[in-house]
Amino acid sequence: MPNSNKVVVITGASSGLGEATARLLSAQGSIVVLGARRVERLQALTEELNQSGGKALAVPTDVTELNQVKQLVDTAVQTHGRIDVIINNAGLMPVSLLERLKVDDWNRMIDVNIKGVLYGIAAVLPYMKEQKRGHIINVSSVAGHKVRPGNVVYAATKHAVRVLSEGLRQEVKPYNIRTTVISPGAVSTELPGSVTEPDVADNIRNFYDAYAIPADSFARAVVFAMSQPDEVDINEILFRPTAQEL
Repeated sequence: MPNSNKVVVITGASSGLGEATARLLSAQGSIVVLGARRVERLQALTEELNQSGGKALAVPTDVTELNQVKQLVDTAVQTHGRIDVIINNAGLMPVSLLERLKVDDWNRMIDVNIKGVLYGIAAVLPYMKEQKRGHIINVSSVAGHKVRPGNVVYAATKHAVRVLSEGLRQEVKPYNIRTTVISPGAVSTELPGSVTEPDVADNIRNFYDAYAIPADSFARAVVFAMSQPDEVDINEILFRPTAQEL
């Protein structure tokens, strides 16, 4: 398999997209180094993957702390001698109308969704430049392509991920580094659980109940991008549930 023995770092790996991707890549023979804040869930997943014959390592990580993201990546390199792929997946979606002035939610989204991605890039670039190879996969959203009332700040953070990814793509050409941004629609994860406004949370939950597809849909998109020959760089993937109009 093309992804066997690749050393892959995944943030936000304790649930949702990150967990599904860790499971699929591990089953394909990748070595996964998993970061998340929820240590018990992270360790339980790691133990399960190792017992199934995989190679997995858990590193407690808050992506809003640069030193913790660097520690996650450094641990991968110290343990396995290199890093082949990072998936900057950790994200929050506490959406609400701007007029509700949920400033703390805005700050959290900026810290996790934008700075967390930047910190992942900062942690891997020195290694990948030296290796003259690597693959950086950033997670945007359909909201990174469309803005609607109520998701303005979230959409802004996910637009930012697309801009960062495109700028990164252009800058890393001399180092043979590949870049991919993946923009999912409604995928079944715990993301709606980060909504703090009860009425908004109800609406989001109803939307996800009606439309969301399983998280392994995202994992397969990751595998597709990773599985290409070295000279092929899949820069952007946008996907939705077939029934999702937005």
